[in-house]
Amino acid sequence: MDLHYIDWIVIGIYGVIIIGIGLWYSKKAGEGLEEYFVAGRSLPWWIAGTSIAATYFATDAPLAAASLVRQYGIFGNWLWWYEASGVMMIVFFYAKLWRRANIITDAEFIELRYSGKAASILRAFTATYHGLLKNLIVMGFVLLAMMKFSQVILGFDPLYTLGICVTVALLYTMTSGLFGVVYTDLFQFITGTVGTIIFAGLVLYEVGGPAAMVEQIKSLEDVGPGTLDIIPQSEHMSSLQFISYVVLIFILWTRSAQGDGYLVQRLFAAKNEKHSVLAALWFNFATNVLMTWPWIIVGLGSLIIFPLATASPELLADPELAYPMMITEVVPIGIKGLIIASFLSAFMSTMDTHLCWGASYMVNDIYKRFINKTASEKHYVKASRWAILILAVFAAITAWQMDSIERGWLFIIQLTAGIALVMLLRWYWWRVNPWAEISAMIASFILANGPFWAAILEKIGVFSQEVQDEINVVFSSEYDMLRATFILVASTVIWITVTLLTRPDDKKHLQNFYRKVRPGGWWGDIAKSCPDVVIENTATSKWIGWFIGVLFIYSSLLGFGYLIIDQNTLGLGLLIVAVIGAILTIMLAKKSFREV
Repeated sequence: MDLHYIDWIVIGIYGVIIIGIGLWYSKKAGEGLEEYFVAGRSLPWWIAGTSIAATYFATDAPLAAASLVRQYGIFGNWLWWYEASGVMMIVFFYAKLWRRANIITDAEFIELRYSGKAASILRAFTATYHGLLKNLIVMGFVLLAMMKFSQVILGFDPLYTLGICVTVALLYTMTSGLFGVVYTDLFQFITGTVGTIIFAGLVLYEVGGPAAMVEQIKSLEDVGPGTLDIIPQSEHMSSLQFISYVVLIFILWTRSAQGDGYLVQRLFAAKNEKHSVLAALWFNFATNVLMTWPWIIVGLGSLIIFPLATASPELLADPELAYPMMITEVVPIGIKGLIIASFLSAFMSTMDTHLCWGASYMVNDIYKRFINKTASEKHYVKASRWAILILAVFAAITAWQMDSIERGWLFIIQLTAGIALVMLLRWYWWRVNPWAEISAMIASFILANGPFWAAILEKIGVFSQEVQDEINVVFSSEYDMLRATFILVASTVIWITVTLLTRPDDKKHLQNFYRKVRPGGWWGDIAKSCPDVVIENTATSKWIGWFIGVLFIYSSLLGFGYLIIDQNTLGLGLLIVAVIGAILTIMLAKKSFREV
């Protein structure tokens, strides 16, 4: 597609602004690791929360959301909506604790919580596991989405796209660290959100509004009966598929309940505990309610403009192309540049975060901790910039090997499912030790890669080809969520067993942790030996806050959704519930940090 010069001007202005913001903060970021990776712990909640939301709004998200609508229906987007319950746990249970820990990475938390050689090994393992393995997979499918987008919109060769995208992301991420990342994220969030809302509005105008859109979709013979279902309905899918969504929504949300990685990096960077709590709450609303519905509208509109019965072979083979194809179809000159800039915003805000976050592991938890412990702060900043460059190269290589964004998401769910409960309980149960986390990570990694191990065992004669075929069936897409649930349960049994068979951690080290973080929970003799430590919130008040917060988020999410599919009475009723829930949630959140 040939863009008008006006569109190129809009895109060019966007590029100059984000690079300018990044370079503006380069001097301040160069002062030391705290400035480079946690912005000097100076961020207000609205900057920190917006930065998390901007990262979540990646190039893969709109493509995958529209693709899920085309393949399954609106309910397919529970593939990420399910995390809202977990993020609300962060608001009431973990945000204050993370900020109170006063660390740079969540891997550094390991040696704050545990002691001895096992803790050191676990810290290095965690940094490698998250900073390289998980992080490269995420950056890989973000780059893959950008390659697909530019191929449809601009006609660029994928390798050319990779080169441009990685270079631009490096320009300001390397120089400015988290300062540049969060302030460019703010601009990118505004650009991205405004652009996608305008795009969704143009789609609704093209199809005649919500009521006409619903009627046209219902009249299509080639769409499934559950296309307009917001909540999964058992009568519109197989029993296996329905059970998969049930376990996803009611069980697997626990894998995101304590937060990790780039999310908690923003909580570390918040001004104080109050700002960390509010940042998590704002992120939850912005991500699950504000940003997702415009993408879904585009997916629904694509069913009318590119019906499944007459869609091109390329679109049928890869429904993730629907989103960029809709841009070429319905967006006029000038606005097209803004929409493309919004998509670039989605890409930049995710890549810069993951590069900065991954480098924080490589430098703070590997290089500084184990290789060069006594260098200057400026030396570590220079090492961080090199780490970002290396990560960018490996992310490009990873993207070149991938072909599906949705499959990347599902693999991440399975890869991290086994560590969900140990990550939650390590804050609240004194008996959890480093071997618990190590065993959970290893178990989750082994179980998530069943076909790989089965292929090796088949080659050396342990398994027959028939057994390998049966294992491959269990690892097919139909069993994704059930398999993730099995990984969670099996890994939990393994790590609890390992915990009870190994020694407790050093008592003095546990006392120091308890005094610093003040987590509450099941700390037994450790809590008794620290009578001066005051735990400000009861478990009951936290759970009440969590429940009302979940009610607020899902009432908002469903309320807007039902308005979009022309069920106005139900939609307005849910939004009234959402407003009441929002007021109560904010009151309870404020009460929790007033008691600090």
